[in-house]
Amino acid sequence: MRAAVMHQAGDVRVETVPDPRIVSPTDAIVRSVRACICGSDLHPYHSLPASDPGRPMGHELIGVVEELGAEVTALSVGDLVVVPFAYSDNTCPACRDGFQAACHHGGFYGSNGVGGLQAELARIPQAAGTLVAVPGVDPATADDALLKSLLTLSDVYLTGYHAAFMGGVTAGSTVAVVGDGAVGLSAVLAARRMGAEQIILMGRHAERTDLGVAWGATDVVPERGDEGVARVLELTGGLGAQVVLEAVGLMPAYVQSYSIARTGGTISRVGVPQYSDAPVGGTSLFRRNLTLTGGVAPVRAYLEDAIQDVLNGEIDPGKVFDRTIGIEDTPAGYAAMDAREALKVMIEF
Repeated sequence: MRAAVMHQAGDVRVETVPDPRIVSPTDAIVRSVRACICGSDLHPYHSLPASDPGRPMGHELIGVVEELGAEVTALSVGDLVVVPFAYSDNTCPACRDGFQAACHHGGFYGSNGVGGLQAELARIPQAAGTLVAVPGVDPATADDALLKSLLTLSDVYLTGYHAAFMGGVTAGSTVAVVGDGAVGLSAVLAARRMGAEQIILMGRHAERTDLGVAWGATDVVPERGDEGVARVLELTGGLGAQVVLEAVGLMPAYVQSYSIARTGGTISRVGVPQYSDAPVGGTSLFRRNLTLTGGVAPVRAYLEDAIQDVLNGEIDPGKVFDRTIGIEDTPAGYAAMDAREALKVMIEF
């Protein structure tokens, strides 16, 4: 089969690798229908040291079940399934607490002998706890827009939803979203569905912020740094946002987040932090009683409800995809997202 492998920063190749096989009775083999490139994939694209045989890439997928291990009884061959970006048994204490991405028996694709999901076939460990079937949808005849929206449920939309959920967005609240990437835009959509009254989107790419406005952003702030902080304070009567959703993962975004948060407010981070140390003291969080929350999204916790929302036409998160490629063009897809020529690239099989 063909699969995307990153050998070092900037070097993604599509290679022929062995087909995956059932290793454990809890495994499933899934044939890919749609996969995609994540903004978080760009972090190793900028920094990965040279390695051989390279890192298998990809963690977002919808596909059709091809084979099931003996212990996977709730799924059937032929099911269209959404594959969350982390696999989990969905039964351990962490999973029962709603944090499946921290499952005691789970893990992430592209490591520990598990391949990536930018590939024609994938082995899914802990399949019974991980995979969720989409009822009544045949991928051979399904509308492309529906498949796009289902694909976002493997990560990007539900990561944005997780930011809003952990931030405690409620009806009538004032929310600021830092970052106009696919996760930030998804956070706008989620915040609007949770009833936020004012949603300030901090981003400077009009083709992206236009989608944010269509999804519920009431204000767009293209300025950064002190100018951006001043503009948000102006829009909120000098108070700041009750909830700040940080969807970037870089230190300037974190600093901007606590600088625009209202006293007593909450900062919810879902951008993968590219730093280990961050201010949490008197001038950042402590003095103004700010809460810092967020983290790796437990996509599996939200998946059944989100699938129904998509099937019912209540949300259309697939609009974040603005380019579609075949697996052979995956290196060009990375380059396009890195150059900000594409918001989010979908891989069609």
